[in-house]
Amino acid sequence: MLKGLGGLGDMGRMMKAAQEMQEKMARLQDDLANLTVEGRAGAGLVTARANARGELVGLSIDPSILHPQEREVVEDLILAAIRDAQAKAGERAQSEMARITEGLGLPPGMKLPF
Repeated sequence: MLKGLGGLGDMGRMMKAAQEMQEKMARLQDDLANLTVEGRAGAGLVTARANARGELVGLSIDPSILHPQEREVVEDLILAAIRDAQAKAGERAQSEMARITEGLGLPPGMKLPF
């Protein structure tokens, strides 16, 4: 029936593949919200937990460093732990994205979503 329409059959397959990819991307976004990574600073005195979307979900501070005269050090450790957690979250998100997009023939390092 589509014999005389040239590449429209291919277009249909491409549209179906695009729709499947969109569904996978939506599932991945949900999955990333449920994956947790930890960032640490000060040899583990401060631990920040983030989901793989980079959203901070928890923070632990060892009570031994909670001295008023050490406030700036504690603040720096908190920021370092948060940055570490967010970096790990980004790495995990890229890893998960690469896992679901392999086989699509996309150039290496191409970041999704566009």
